[in-house]
Parts: sequence; C-alpha cells; structure tokens
Amino acid sequence: MGNQKVNFKTEKDLQEAILQEKVKGISDLEIGQKYAVTFRYIERLITKTQGLNISTLKVSKKIRRLHPKDFKEEKTTVWSFKQRGNWATHSGEYRGNWSPYIPRNVILKYSKPGELVLDYFCGAGTTAVESKLLRRRCIALDINDKAIELAKKNVDFNMQSQELTLTSQNQKSHLEIYEPKLMVGDARDLLFIEDNSIDLICAHPPYANIIHYTDSKEGDLSFFDIDMFIKEMSKVARESFRVLKPGRQCAILIGDMRSKKHVIPLGFKLINVYLNAGFQLRELVIKRQHNCKTTGFWYANSIKYNFLLLAHEYLPIFEKPAISVPVSGRERTIDYGLLIPSLEKPLLKIKLDKLETTTVWILPEKDFEKHLNRNVIDRYSNGDGYSIISLITHSKDKIPFFDNEREKNKALLFIKSPFLDKNSLHLNIDLYLQKVKEIVNRQISTITSSGFIVIQTQDIRKDRYVEPLAKRLVDELTNDNLWLKEIVVVTQDRASSSLLDWGDHLKIVHQYLLIYELRK
Repeated sequence: MGNQKVNFKTEKDLQEAILQEKVKGISDLEIGQKYAVTFRYIERLITKTQGLNISTLKVSKKIRRLHPKDFKEEKTTVWSFKQRGNWATHSGEYRGNWSPYIPRNVILKYSKPGELVLDYFCGAGTTAVESKLLRRRCIALDINDKAIELAKKNVDFNMQSQELTLTSQNQKSHLEIYEPKLMVGDARDLLFIEDNSIDLICAHPPYANIIHYTDSKEGDLSFFDIDMFIKEMSKVARESFRVLKPGRQCAILIGDMRSKKHVIPLGFKLINVYLNAGFQLRELVIKRQHNCKTTGFWYANSIKYNFLLLAHEYLPIFEKPAISVPVSGRERTIDYGLLIPSLEKPLLKIKLDKLETTTVWILPEKDFEKHLNRNVIDRYSNGDGYSIISLITHSKDKIPFFDNEREKNKALLFIKSPFLDKNSLHLNIDLYLQKVKEIVNRQISTITSSGFIVIQTQDIRKDRYVEPLAKRLVDELTNDNLWLKEIVVVTQDRASSSLLDWGDHLKIVHQYLLIYELRK
C-alpha cells in the first residue's frame, strides 16, 4: 500500500475513511493520493463492503429524458460513441458496464416490439432498461444478487405517454410497456427457459480475471483464468443456442487482454466458442473506446516500449441457423491458383507528426495506404530493412516475388492482400489462408530475432454471413516462433458517414493488422 499520508491505528479505520470519501463523491485518484492506496485496493474494498463493483456510492437517478437525443442507428461495422449515454436511469456507476447505445442498436435492429430479449449477464440492468424503453419483453439474470437489486432500482421508472411513440423510424408505434423480469441466476444453466423461445440475446460477459464483480462469489466468471473462462463460456454458448429461436440473433460484447506486452485474443477465442456451439456469424462489429490517452506520458511510453493501448472491443452478432435453409446453387469460385505474392516498393513521401498509439487507427481517406504503410514501417522496422509483399491476382503489371538472399536480416515483413477489398465474394478462403501461411513460413528465416511480421487483412461477407479472416489467420498461425503482439483495427476517417443503404447488413468498413513478434 505504500506510505500513508494520513495515519490510522488499524486497517479498518483506513477503510472506513475511504468509504466516507466515496460517499462524498471524491474521485478514486484523489483518494489514492490522500491515503496512498491503489485503485485496485479501492475497487476491492467497495466490492467487499457493497457486494458489487461500483464506482460511486451515491448516484442521482433523476431522469431528465427517456431517450437519447438525435439518435441514429448504426449502419457500418465500426461503432463509436463519444458519450456513454445518460438517458433514463443509465449511468457509469457499475464498473465495466456497456454503453446503452449498444443494446439500443442491437434491440432495434434484431427484434420487434413485444418480442422477448434475454440478458444473462444483467449487471446494473442496461439491457433491461433499454428493453423496457423500446417496449420489448425481457428476462435478465445475474449470478450476483446485489447486482439484481441495483438493476431492479434502475428499471423502476415511469414512462410518460408522450414518450411512448419514440421508437425506430422503421418500426410502428407500439404502446404496451413490459416490465423486465429480473432474477438471480447462472448463464450456464437456463433450464427454466424453454427451447426455441427467445427472440434475441444481448449480453456483455465479464472479461477473464480483469474486473471482479463480486467478492469471490462461487460461479462468478470474472474470477476465472482464460482457459477456465473459455471452458465455462462454452456452456453459456450451448444454452444460448438451445433457447434461441431458429433464425434469430445473439449479440455478445467482448474485448482482448494483454500479458507481457502482448495481446491475448480473447475476443477471437470467444467467437470460436459460439461458432462451435452451432451459431453462424451474422456480423462482426468493432466497438471503439474513447478513454485512451495518447499524448504526453502515454505517447512517450508507447514509443519507448513499443506497445499500443487497447482501444477496441468486438461485438460479434451470431445467428442460429433457420431449421429450413433454401438450397443454393453450387458456389462459384475464382481460380485463386493465380493468387501470387508480389514484392512492393511503396513510396513513403508522407511524413507523420506522430505515430498511432492505440489499437484503433483512423486514417485519412486520401492517401490511406500511404499513412498505413508509414505507421507500420516507422514503428516496426526500427529503421532497419523491411519487405512488403502483396498477395494479388494474376496481373501483367506486377512482378511475382521470389525468395532473395539479399532480403535476409530484415526487421519487418509486411503482408498485404489488396484484392480482398474489391473482389472477395467468391474467394477460396482455405486457399487464401494457405497462401499467407506459406509466405510466413518461407520468410520467417529472413527476419531478425525480435523482428515483426505484420499481416493486413479484413472480414468479408459470403452470402448472409461474415468470414472473419483475421480470426481465421490467428487460428492458423501456430508457429512457436510467432508471438502475437497486437491486433490493430484500421478504418478511414469518413467510413462511418456513408449514407448507402446496406439493407439487413452492416457495411464492413474496417480492416485488421495482425502484428507478430519473432522469438527465435
């Protein structure tokens, strides 16, 4: 705990003083400085004494409005909310709860008034509140009885008659209001719910052993390590598949973790869990975070220690396949035997004032690739040699790349697949993955120890479902010499402003950089 600036006879006296400060609304930073305690110490004290992990002990529930101002449904795969949302009873008191903009978008897009929404990680009741506001029925459960007590307070509000017609522009007014059904329960055991009875699942699980939501309550998934978390979430996924109606959706928000300055792809691991349970991937949304500091101390350390601040989460939207699926004609595939690696020599005339320091890179639409190349090369080549290899379809304008002794001892290999953005509808995915692996395996010996391999790729849509190529590559690249350092999401600064109507689907506007460090 360090040397205290205020002396106490006992630990209990110290804790009582901290709790009194929290009631007054004093920030954790100020409390930490005054009493020489860590944020983690304060968090555990609150969880132990209150029974749940909240940031404040006194929150005003005065309702100023029941709906967000100027709300528009998201149309692309990058969702970015600068304000978390404070309409109705929503607040940020419950640590780690998601922005109400997320369940609002999901509920409006994938359900109708009067249908039944399930949230099996209820927390403070964000999904339940949105279900009530949007006139959906809702079942919400949480393993923590104290969380359910808080959620019941949050859903206890009246809706005025003038608010009843505020709904999606694409939906007719529905006047009936449904009070959410809240209960203590375990997401791994939904036996009280009948098979094929839920219209939509919308949930935000805890992240393995990052934020603890109880004082070590039995069954609390937030205390589990990654392997056990994934094992237990497989039970949640199987129950989800059982209770969801065929043809309906299940949306889960999850983020990555970091250990030893390298990313742990928890998001991709959880996507696999739900796919293995029988779901298809309808959409893969990127939720951008806005609380990442990128100047001063953080910028200097990002450069010095070569790490990026985690600034994104994943919102996979799964779908339970319909019982009867129309038989389509045999898929036509392009002959990607002509998919060849080509050596690129990019012009790097652009100079950057600063490098990107988070895992979300929003680059100018103009000269997008030049800004991307500059960031990758300047950060990961360390001023030493590098190669850029592009996977392309057969073209007279490109020269095939062949292994060259002169290319050895380079610090960076950058693999790009520009054709994915233009002609991926009939891509032979297995062959694409194989080609990338071949390049990596053949080139790995030419890269210096602690050098980097960066792979630029993107999700693609085939028929009504998404093929998550970044996840597929992470699954495939299992070489012991490759250590996944970063997963970066890249998009253009005007991507979210597109007014095109993509029907039932979101426009895919993001790409990925998979950044591997070599350890030999």
